[in-house]
Amino acid sequence: MGERALFVGRFQPVHRGHLEVFKYILGKCDELVIGVGSSQEGHTFENPFTAEERVVMLERAIEEAGIDRSHVRIVLIPDVYDDAKWVSHVRSLTPEFSVVYSGNPWVQRLFREAGYEVRVQPQFKREEFQGMEIRDRILKGKRWEHLVPKSVLEFMREIGAVERLKNLRAD
Repeated sequence: MGERALFVGRFQPVHRGHLEVFKYILGKCDELVIGVGSSQEGHTFENPFTAEERVVMLERAIEEAGIDRSHVRIVLIPDVYDDAKWVSHVRSLTPEFSVVYSGNPWVQRLFREAGYEVRVQPQFKREEFQGMEIRDRILKGKRWEHLVPKSVLEFMREIGAVERLKNLRAD
């Protein structure tokens, strides 16, 4: 088996930066396990999309980007809210992996403490390519559509994402 990498994110929503990270990792490793974090969350302001919706976004965006799906696995990872148990929880839900990619200091620390090799991938236009920024732009009526893949934009329209976010903000 070649090198298999893990990348965990919330994907609220999937954006173009995520695709650049996936391509980067797959340029270094043979397989990529994408962990959909906080998978039990949905329809909240911080996590407006359900795990199932995020999986659809990931699948469509990966296909649109021409990434070979046979090299990618998507796994749901609900939160356990316990740093001491989190890595073993993730390991119990994912296929074996040898390296973790993350820009998140908390994820980096926990996996390093558990003995994993942790690599930090390049940040791709991080000031724009982040879920919080996209959600903020949606609420402020600013341009955001160019930050997500076309397939994700279409799916967000299908599920009424803009209206959902506005309603969640009002709650």
